[in-house]
Amino acid sequence: MLTYADRLSQIRETKIRHTLEKRKQNGYTDLDDFGTVPLPEGYHVEPWYNSDNGSFYGYDGMSENFCRVLDAHEPYVDPMELLCGRWRDMLVNYRGDLHYMPDWIKNSKKNQEFIQKGATRQWSKRWDEQRFPYEELKPWQEKYNITTGIDGDAHFACDYRIGLQLGFGGFMIKIREGKRRHPEKMDFFDAEEKCLLAIDRFIVRHIKKIKELLKGEKRPEVRKTLRGMLNASQKVRTSPPDTFWEACQWIAFFNCVSRIYTRDGAGFQMDVLLYPYYRRDVEIGILDDETAKFLIANLLLIDPHYYQLSGVDEKDKDLTNHLSYLILEAADSINIACNLTVRVHSNCDPLFLDQAIFYLLKNKNGWPRFCNDTTLIEGYMRNGIDKKTARERLALGCNWMAVPGREFPMNDTVKINIAKVLEAALEDLRREEERSTEKLFNLYEKHLKKAVEITAAGINLHLDHVWEVTPELIMNLMMHHSLELGEDSSRCAEIFTVGVDGAGLAVVADSFGALETRVENEKILTWENVFDALESDFEEERVRLILNSAPKYCQGNTVSDQWAIRLTKSWTDMVKGQKMPEGRMLIPGWFSWSRTIEYGSRVGATPNGRRAGEPISHGANPNPHFRRDGAPTAQASGIASVQCGYGNTAPLQIEFDPALKANDKGVGVIRNFIETHFRQGGTLININILDRKKLMEANKNPDLYPDLVVRVTGFTAYFASLSPQFRQLVVERFLDVG
Repeated sequence: MLTYADRLSQIRETKIRHTLEKRKQNGYTDLDDFGTVPLPEGYHVEPWYNSDNGSFYGYDGMSENFCRVLDAHEPYVDPMELLCGRWRDMLVNYRGDLHYMPDWIKNSKKNQEFIQKGATRQWSKRWDEQRFPYEELKPWQEKYNITTGIDGDAHFACDYRIGLQLGFGGFMIKIREGKRRHPEKMDFFDAEEKCLLAIDRFIVRHIKKIKELLKGEKRPEVRKTLRGMLNASQKVRTSPPDTFWEACQWIAFFNCVSRIYTRDGAGFQMDVLLYPYYRRDVEIGILDDETAKFLIANLLLIDPHYYQLSGVDEKDKDLTNHLSYLILEAADSINIACNLTVRVHSNCDPLFLDQAIFYLLKNKNGWPRFCNDTTLIEGYMRNGIDKKTARERLALGCNWMAVPGREFPMNDTVKINIAKVLEAALEDLRREEERSTEKLFNLYEKHLKKAVEITAAGINLHLDHVWEVTPELIMNLMMHHSLELGEDSSRCAEIFTVGVDGAGLAVVADSFGALETRVENEKILTWENVFDALESDFEEERVRLILNSAPKYCQGNTVSDQWAIRLTKSWTDMVKGQKMPEGRMLIPGWFSWSRTIEYGSRVGATPNGRRAGEPISHGANPNPHFRRDGAPTAQASGIASVQCGYGNTAPLQIEFDPALKANDKGVGVIRNFIETHFRQGGTLININILDRKKLMEANKNPDLYPDLVVRVTGFTAYFASLSPQFRQLVVERFLDVG
């Protein structure tokens, strides 16, 4: 008799095999562990270009090419699973973003021909610069190393409640009603209908595949579950789901197609949204807890969307339920890279928090994360948002939150490298006769103000025209007002709060701290010594060591800690003080995502002893080796002190040694750490529990541990899939521990 445990064992083996095959196909990828499966032999997509620059845009370009990519996807049905569907490829791969483009496209004959010819058809045309140019912004964006957000990914959240209530058939009814009501919006509705028909074909292919497998399957327990998979797929093709199984299958299909369209990864409050289906099915006797857990594990396997658990509603009522616990058990049973976030609040179930920490310690796979409901919600309300809406805002990305179906925030797509801003200020200071850290800070703020102005101009360009470039045809299906008005969600969302993240905080804070300590207070070095050292990239090692040994951010109430607080206030004031068109708000935070290497490569030597081109600091974290003992409490206190206070995060990324066991004592240590950081004002905690020996061996030979999962920034990934440079960053962070 084939048990769920037997199935899970086989599924995990398949997952590990797929991970290694994908690395072989795509090369190293410093991204989320998407739920993709390897591309089959002969896979091919011929994109259709509707622009003479060799790219595609707008309703017709995006809908046509989405259909081409989705239609190229073969059905994926594993008889060991209860849910079907996988995605393999992204639409963005055909628009030229080299950051996401896999090797098999970069190295394709067609791409190489384009590069050799130097023709107008280039593989870097995500934004339609012919119609919406921004040449005047580019020199400034380059100067301050700004990640502009112009044609950034879909980093907002649709409302899955809409989809589960309507189903794909209900979407089609609304689209056709919209055509009758708004004939002037026919291009919008035609594109939505075209995409929905492609989704239907995708589901039909899976139905046919299941039927084929049933013909040859002899095992009765597998035949039974394949029939269940078939019934669920047939039901959700046209009708809203009624059962827990059907709801999970509907979500699986939607997650696959939304990933293909714009790399979307925002999920929902899983325990709350699915609980009514679970409760009803249990009451009528068609679902037991073991099957429910297996279905959830299967859903987590299909794609590691970001899901939130627990928390409280607008009346401070705890949202934890029995399904909350089952979801943790399901994640434990599959034990792969996943992105579960637990909302922590004074009214939340303490037993549930302990259980979440237990699995973090037991599996050492970087999940779940923990967010501070109180600080984040209260901060978000400072933007003029009511409490009910603020409580609906969910943690659904690396560092960010969104109100499902109502908010268009451009989260984690806009960043300013403040180490580059400091570099510009240092260049100005060298030309001054009088030099001081105070003078340097004034120059820094002058450049920061300009950087924020330029960033805002890029954001406004994006929001004004993104519907004409990259309309959100899949997410629109579950955004309030979009199908009703015939408008892209980028035009009709209720809330436009654009997250703007600063990167390089520790580099800049430690630089100011080193200058104040070694030049102004101790007078060991002169300003000229420092400028000569920076220009020569620390040719004289003695000077570098003098600066590098100055008190650092997160060592505990140091001069650099004070500078970090001052820099945060300056950053927050600048971002919040930037004027925006009516209805748009900028929200400050500290986060670098996986761009620490990229940003560092653009910055010369800095006064904290960092050499030119070395990575900048990660998010709000201190620089590596900030203390010999790692000092988790000092690090947590330091990061709590640099929160921007308007609802976006400055995450604490921390690594613990596995000496902490999954027992009452270990759970208590982590719980106390989390609660203390959150009482201090922290917003989001990402924790890795890593074995030093295993990590070092895996860094030398990743294939020794193909199942090793680490939380890289806000996302989890298989260590073996990361580039050598990015693996080293994780190692450097861990070397501060113990």
